[in-house]
Amino acid sequence: MIERLIPVLLMLALAVGTVLPSTARADDGLVEGRDYVVISNGQPLRTEPGKVEVVEVFAYWCHVCNDFQPHVSRWQRTLAGDVAFRYLPAAFTSGDPYARAYFALDSLDAPAGTHEAIFRAIHVEQALPQRGASLDEFATLLGELGLDRSAATAAMRSPEADAGMRSSRDFIIATAIQGTPSMIVNGRYRVLGRNFGDMLRITDLLVARERAATSNPSVSAPDESTP
Repeated sequence: MIERLIPVLLMLALAVGTVLPSTARADDGLVEGRDYVVISNGQPLRTEPGKVEVVEVFAYWCHVCNDFQPHVSRWQRTLAGDVAFRYLPAAFTSGDPYARAYFALDSLDAPAGTHEAIFRAIHVEQALPQRGASLDEFATLLGELGLDRSAATAAMRSPEADAGMRSSRDFIIATAIQGTPSMIVNGRYRVLGRNFGDMLRITDLLVARERAATSNPSVSAPDESTP
């Protein structure tokens, strides 16, 4: 299910962050190594007091991410108020226009539904190629989706987009992402799962685990590996 397209440089870096699975069980029934991986010294992408963070690392060129998106969209509407859900484009290369396009959406407060519209434009309408589109082609698409074309071009080339790309790459390495889509809970758990529904079920249970740990910080997760 996972699309494995990580350059050799990142694969070497990821090997450093890989943790060994165990067979310990928690009260929620999840099994480390089967349902999730514990991320050694993991940290959220952005710490927000009182919130449990869930990050989906995705890529617009990834056909599996396109298939996953409707499931994520429906699931997102069920989340409690203490869950901070974030999309993070996979910046496997610093110049990737597919990732930069998402950072442009974020900085320009794009209309609701633009994220899904980009997937549709690539994978259904084929208005852009699945791989190899340029920044100019993305700017044209974003203009057709209601954004100012010049502003979109500037946003994709901005220092803020540069910072977003670096942050994405750092997070990918720190969490040992092996492909897209990937779900990360509070920077501590990388979700596995056999299918889309299973991934979201596991995510919900890990969110509940982190919520319980936050409300009672003296109690640690019973199956967490020691670095």
